[in-house]
Amino acid sequence: MADEETSESRNQARLKILELANMISVPMSLNAVVRLNVPDAIWQGGSNSPLTASQILTRVLPSRDGADAENLQRLLRMLSSYGVFEEHLNGSERKYSLTDVGRTLATDADGLSYGPYVLQHHQDALVSAWPLVHEAVVDPTTEPFVKANGEPAYDYYGKKPEMNGLMQKAMSGVSVPFMKAILEGYDGFKGVQKLVDVGGSAGDCLRMIQRKHPNVREGINFDLPEVVAKAPPISGIIHVGGDMFKSIPEADAIFMKWVLTTWTDDECKLIMENCFKALPEGGKLIACEPVLPNETDDSHRTRALLEGDIFVMTIYRAKGKHRTEDEFRKLGLAAGFPNFRAFYIDYFYTVLEFQK
Repeated sequence: MADEETSESRNQARLKILELANMISVPMSLNAVVRLNVPDAIWQGGSNSPLTASQILTRVLPSRDGADAENLQRLLRMLSSYGVFEEHLNGSERKYSLTDVGRTLATDADGLSYGPYVLQHHQDALVSAWPLVHEAVVDPTTEPFVKANGEPAYDYYGKKPEMNGLMQKAMSGVSVPFMKAILEGYDGFKGVQKLVDVGGSAGDCLRMIQRKHPNVREGINFDLPEVVAKAPPISGIIHVGGDMFKSIPEADAIFMKWVLTTWTDDECKLIMENCFKALPEGGKLIACEPVLPNETDDSHRTRALLEGDIFVMTIYRAKGKHRTEDEFRKLGLAAGFPNFRAFYIDYFYTVLEFQK
């Protein structure tokens, strides 16, 4: 019996390592179906009728002779095993519809989806950095992205309008559902009259906050000058260009989302110290960041957070990182904030409240 159990264990181990070694097939296949616009072709405004690969091809490539339905089906089968599509098998015929996971890739009523997020992660410049992940261990002073492309990611994006545009679409697709969730579940904006959004890009988050909380009469969208220069006019919001490492506009509260994650501990401390200086007594820094659990498990949440952490290390900053709640608390104390609370409203982002 012991030998049988050992043999079974070895077989399972070999299967697992083969799965892990071939794991690149998953994100690249996901990227492929998004590029082919398969989710929207199936979803069709909510019908989600099961379709064969051939039927899908007639929708996504109607005038393309020679497109291969069999190869598309191979992608769909594999992604079905990961819960992106549901396979409907009738004899030898296979049809596919979207699962709840797959629906996140279909364009919603606001014109948003997680599709651009998938595409943004798999552009050539980013993909070229992944074979160099080990370099983040060997030499953490330079990111794998820099070693592959010669300059930091944000500088690279700035020279590539199409990449920058895709990143903005990706962030909107991720941010809007999250903002809806926190605006329903977090009441920390009540009583705030003047609010700064650090790294607010086009001002979309501020606009959503003001719609939910009309008490926020003055919104300051604070970002790099070249970013706010392209921001559209929004009633009740002024766009201010600057550098968060030097100073941050004064306000009753400061909001930021996915800002601290891409910086080192020392850089985070400096950003938070500038926030502390800009706030009145009792003022709040409201930071929305991925927060790692203390213990490692195989849940979807933990894996998503840990995978995102490696993405940051590879693409943005070798010592930028996802942090635990306790690590954020200590950063807040080091920056001068005596009070700290964490609100687990969203499965990926956590609302972190630092009060002066």
